[in-house]
Amino acid sequence: MIIFLTLCFVAFAYGLVKLKLLPDNIYVRLSPIAFMIALFLFLFVPLQWGAPAGPAVVVRGAVAIVPNVAGQVVEVAIRANEPVKKGEVLFRIDPTQYQAKVDQLAAQLKLAELREQQFTQLEARDAGSRFRVEEAIANAASLRAQLTDAKWQLESTTVRAPSDGFATNVALRPGARVATVPLAATMPFFDTSETLVGAQIHQIHVRYVKAGQKADVTFKQLPGEVFAASVEAVLPAIAQGQIAVSGFAAANTRLSAFPFVVRLKLDDAKVAETLKAGSYGQAAIYTSSMPTGHVIRRVMIWMQAWMNFIVPF
Repeated sequence: MIIFLTLCFVAFAYGLVKLKLLPDNIYVRLSPIAFMIALFLFLFVPLQWGAPAGPAVVVRGAVAIVPNVAGQVVEVAIRANEPVKKGEVLFRIDPTQYQAKVDQLAAQLKLAELREQQFTQLEARDAGSRFRVEEAIANAASLRAQLTDAKWQLESTTVRAPSDGFATNVALRPGARVATVPLAATMPFFDTSETLVGAQIHQIHVRYVKAGQKADVTFKQLPGEVFAASVEAVLPAIAQGQIAVSGFAAANTRLSAFPFVVRLKLDDAKVAETLKAGSYGQAAIYTSSMPTGHVIRRVMIWMQAWMNFIVPF
């Protein structure tokens, strides 16, 4: 942008010299250098924190689907990358053993409730002890709790979508055996109910960025277009500032001014839905500092949008 404005200044000065409105001397010939330095110091340096910009990426929440019960898969009800609604069936586990457990506990509970009723009647006639009644009550309560858990396990044999979204890399097939181990997830599930854009802004430029400020974003996926957005938050921590639990003393590491992450939300929800997770782009944030430079930043972000047709990386 500095070079572009300098070339415009050179063309303007050349025209004035040709019209003999300016003398053709050493000062006029060196004026583009002075103009370039002035632009850099008084416009583009303050622009970096008045309207900071940085790389952006579309992010969505992902859930590793791990069933609550183990067993053999009898049905896979979805296809990879096809959208599903919250609560729709992903796959089913053979419910035979869990149904049998429910039936067994239901029969035991029925008998326990009958015994509880009988012991209560005997105690009322002074033909039984209070201990027997309390024992029967406790046994029935325990069986009710076990039956509730067994019904939950039976219901868990049908694994459902935790939210609106899609599953990808679905290699699960009927006949496979799944477990309840978190490290043995069956498929990754992406939540499409909310689309967020994360932008990386250098630490020196983030000082004036606050929630609610306007922003523009352009994506490689949609060249030639700029989308309005707003700042939701500046994330209060990055990995460099995290203390991990460890049995070792603090180790010396190479520190650096890694960028902070600013969370943006696109104004157009329909556009947000069409963007793929991982879509790369550039974002510009318009702070309350140096509002006169916002026009320059808007021009630069539009230039980047059109350059997306040419530059693939």
